[in-house]
Amino acid sequence: MNTLRIESLDQEGRGVAHRDGKVVFVEGALPGEEVIASVYRKKPSFELAITTRIVRPATARREPGCTYFGLCGGCSLQHADVRLQVAAKQRVLEDNLRHIGKVQPEEIFPAIHGPSWGYRRRARLTVRYVAKKGGVLVGFHEKRSSYVADMRSCEVLPPPVSALLVPLRDLVGGLSIYQRVPQIEIALGDDASVLVFRILEPLSVEDEALLESFARTHGVHAYVQRGGPDTAVPLFPREPADLYYRLPEFGVDIAFEPTDFTQVNHDVNRVLVRRALRLLDPQPGERIADMFCGLGNFSLPIARSGASVLGIEGSAPLVAHAAANAERNGLASRTRFMVADLFRMEPETLAALGPFDRMLIDPPRDGAVELVTALEAVAPRRIVYVSCNPATLARDAGVLVHNHGYRLTGAGIVNMFPHTAHVESIAVFDRQ
Repeated sequence: MNTLRIESLDQEGRGVAHRDGKVVFVEGALPGEEVIASVYRKKPSFELAITTRIVRPATARREPGCTYFGLCGGCSLQHADVRLQVAAKQRVLEDNLRHIGKVQPEEIFPAIHGPSWGYRRRARLTVRYVAKKGGVLVGFHEKRSSYVADMRSCEVLPPPVSALLVPLRDLVGGLSIYQRVPQIEIALGDDASVLVFRILEPLSVEDEALLESFARTHGVHAYVQRGGPDTAVPLFPREPADLYYRLPEFGVDIAFEPTDFTQVNHDVNRVLVRRALRLLDPQPGERIADMFCGLGNFSLPIARSGASVLGIEGSAPLVAHAAANAERNGLASRTRFMVADLFRMEPETLAALGPFDRMLIDPPRDGAVELVTALEAVAPRRIVYVSCNPATLARDAGVLVHNHGYRLTGAGIVNMFPHTAHVESIAVFDRQ
């Protein structure tokens, strides 16, 4: 193949080049580089390729910090300086807002970022017995594959957790049901670490003894999960772990169960909550809605400001946990939580909740188009939107600006997952 000149990065973290009228997406290439690449898939309008040789490296190229980068599919950008990663994500956000939502923010916020290594406080590790590899493997999937990467460490996991990958291989390999343990979920709080072992067959007495010994030796809590997330129960110690993370700026502790959704990056989450509260600017006595409130990650800091908060979430267990967190932090009098399907929100249903001064929206990847479409019924004067998908944020921004008369006052990225192409962001909308 001829030398390719890389122009930019796409939303998957791949280099973008053009050749013979086609777009070529090149894994492992960075903007400004000249590379030689091997094509592994051809389509009429584009090709997918992998860098085989770097003719002229970019100044932003870095030596990957992990031995398994390129094999493991968990990271895609370790070869890029973090500043380039952040700039590329900001461009993805702006491109989506411009092309999908036909909007442009009045201000670009400084990127929110934190430590680049050892940041993952949650992870779901795949477990598989592979005879050709000598036994049990524990890790993330290989790139573009369902195979488990043969990895013995992980630089984005905290070092104590990374150090457990090899002992976990030995542990599972010693169980009688070693081929019936498909997954281990990691959940780390400020003062406790939990490993949830997904099992497809019951443990023997000997298996339970092995798990107990492992938990004692490594100072972790061992849970077993026989079915869905709500079936996870402590094995050793028998009492549930006191899992929580602290938001010290607001004097709030957020307790959670091992299988609850929480942000994987606690350091960045603390900065995100601070930014969201500064932008939302809640005032004592105001009534504020926290849509997709989860465990109360934003609800409780908002309530701490003196405002009254209604948190709405589609999951009844999460709503119960949010209410318990409000009680735990002495904020029950300023908060109310309710279960509602925000993906089926109608204007009449929203209007029945009463007026809100401000609103925070933090939806999953599907976004919140049904909710923002119904907002004419309540029209809060300011909306802070926290997003994990720039495409659905852009779509919803278009509805707010073009249909409801809001201004997109500002937007910026949140580097929640360094060394990956995943883009999280925060945006502010003000009523005209």
